[in-house]
Amino acid sequence: MASEQSSNNTTSAKVVYILLIISTLIGVTGIIAIIMAYVLKDDSPEWLQTHYRFQIRTFWIGFLYALIGLVTFGIVIGYFILLFTVIWFIVRCTKGLKQLENNQPVKNIESWLFA
Repeated sequence: MASEQSSNNTTSAKVVYILLIISTLIGVTGIIAIIMAYVLKDDSPEWLQTHYRFQIRTFWIGFLYALIGLVTFGIVIGYFILLFTVIWFIVRCTKGLKQLENNQPVKNIESWLFA
């Protein structure tokens, strides 16, 4: 029963990562993902909580980067900031998924870069 619960928690974390990646194309999935991460993080094992905290940080930092990109879009640099944000977002989620697949906690939750 405990391994089944762990598998369910892992599946939920995978779904959150996938929703975050999809949010680069369909923004509303990011809102669903962040709500799921906030709801699920407290009832998960400690190593899995690192993934939920990482997902939450990825969402909010990505939101900040995108906002800066949108504000500066009138000048050329905004385009590059938005492009960087999309790449950064996908790389962070992919690295998190890889660590999740190996049943490992996220190694550097506090990172603002690629982790």
